Amino acid sequence: MGTVLLVIHLLVCIFLVACILMQRSTGGALDGLGGGSGASSFLSVRGTGNLLTRTTAILATMLFVTSISLALYYRGEAKPRESLLDKAAASQSVPAQPSAPEAPVAEK
Repeated sequence: MGTVLLVIHLLVCIFLVACILMQRSTGGALDGLGGGSGASSFLSVRGTGNLLTRTTAILATMLFVTSISLALYYRGEAKPRESLLDKAAASQSVPAQPSAPEAPVAEK
């Protein structure tokens, strides 16, 4: 469930950024798409601005909903924090001291 929410959240983020970047500050939103006349024949300047404004509002609402959902979903999964130094010290082992080789005993 958490993975699905996370993927939806990331897609909403990407679409929200794209929607915001398509808007123009002069009010001619989507005017540059399709050679300048493609989007203009689809909707008027006011209509494309309203379309992008509504899309942005819907995506922003979805972003808030998925953010709160992810926060509530992962709320109970707090893991105890461990230091990397503790993990490294525990995983290292001290090599055994090599014993001195015994000299062979000469037989008489």
